[in-house]
Amino acid sequence: MRRLSELAVDESGVISYIDTKNRLRRRLYDLGLVPGTKVFCVAKSPLGDPKAFLVRGAVISLRCEDSEDIILE
Repeated sequence: MRRLSELAVDESGVISYIDTKNRLRRRLYDLGLVPGTKVFCVAKSPLGDPKAFLVRGAVISLRCEDSEDIILE
């Protein structure tokens, strides 16, 4: 198991679960980051934070502190 924040550019994974209970979890679900979804890291900023991910045909950007809570299979 890995965290979404550990994905390098051009790597992918499948979301296993989201390990947070606050409003962020609801927002991540609204963005399509639900268990069983394939996520592909497409880019990262020059300093490494945030990273851009391809999720269900849309590219979204997440800060590393937020993507730490997303566990991949």
